[in-house]
Amino acid sequence: MNALSFSWEDPFLFQYQLSSEEKLIQDTAHRYAQDKLMPRILEANRHETYDMNVFKELGELGFLGMTIKGYGCAESSYLAYGLVARELERVDSSYRSLFSVQSSLVMNTIDQFGDESQKRNYLPALAKGELIGCFGLTEPNHGSDPGEMESHAKAHNGGWLLNGSKTWITHSPIADVFIVWAKEEGNIRGFILERGMEGLSSPKIEGKFSLRASPTGEIILNNVFVPKENRLEKAIDLKSVMECLNHARYGIAWGALGAAEFCWHKARSYVLERSQFGRPLAANQLIQAKLVTMQTDISLGLQGVLRAGRLKDEGRCPPELISLLKRNNTSAALEIARLARDMLGANGISDEYHIIRHMMNLESVNTYEGTYDIHTLILGRSQTGIGAFGG
Repeated sequence: MNALSFSWEDPFLFQYQLSSEEKLIQDTAHRYAQDKLMPRILEANRHETYDMNVFKELGELGFLGMTIKGYGCAESSYLAYGLVARELERVDSSYRSLFSVQSSLVMNTIDQFGDESQKRNYLPALAKGELIGCFGLTEPNHGSDPGEMESHAKAHNGGWLLNGSKTWITHSPIADVFIVWAKEEGNIRGFILERGMEGLSSPKIEGKFSLRASPTGEIILNNVFVPKENRLEKAIDLKSVMECLNHARYGIAWGALGAAEFCWHKARSYVLERSQFGRPLAANQLIQAKLVTMQTDISLGLQGVLRAGRLKDEGRCPPELISLLKRNNTSAALEIARLARDMLGANGISDEYHIIRHMMNLESVNTYEGTYDIHTLILGRSQTGIGAFGG
């Protein structure tokens, strides 16, 4: 490439900023996502079906829990983790959610807050995709304010009895392992539950029009006895919960850009090929303006997550930076999907063009793991020193 030439696809030469190992991981994820996942997603989304083999396929590639050291995990960089998230969500947010929940919310929680016995017992099988995990935090009455959760744990015969409910839990209908948060004497604690425990149920939520290739449900706790060895002893307060969520938010900030990139490239191809009034749609100023908005937001977003990944690998990435990126990238991706839907006209609502699916998915991605407004307040507090959450 000429030193002064401009790449419309990669204005900041993102690819040249990756190491050879990072490019290899990115290329592996891209080939897998395009060759194995893309052919499945149309029917999976239409009929709300879940291919359980995806867990094992990702496990065989070394992608599940890939930043963890030992226990059958790859010990890859956080930047590499972001590259995989981007490629999976380029196909569908459901697949990136699978990757994020299993890796960041379940495996990372056990690795960070579990004891050696818990790590040996769960992490290897989770890394292979032989066990499926879920993360139970959100409740029917408490989403953005987890500190007010109503689920509670009471000491009982060498363990605890858990009561309460969780909702909008990815994978709960199919999970083998449940990370559940509950209050014990006013303090938030983490517990590892297993399917089959008496009093534990996880019904599916019906009527969902977003993330349809990902099973979502509830967790119902009715006097579920959890033995002492299943409590995460190092997870003792809301700060522990936020540390877990922070890992997932980082992956979301990468993944949303993958969905946005798909929409951008699909819209560009469409307007170049389709003619109206005797010339390509791409010849219209309004169309070109929309393409440039997509190009700008995606290119700047990628530079942001790239820098955050480097900082995270150096142990220097504060949670507020991840809030900034999650807030910006998911909102921009949703707007890009909406623009692309408009540019495709009536075809934009056909699932065969995939845009409407990404648009509906990104409505959820913009909401979960901290809404746009919650991350706004986190960043506002960091600037002013004043918390405005209860105002």
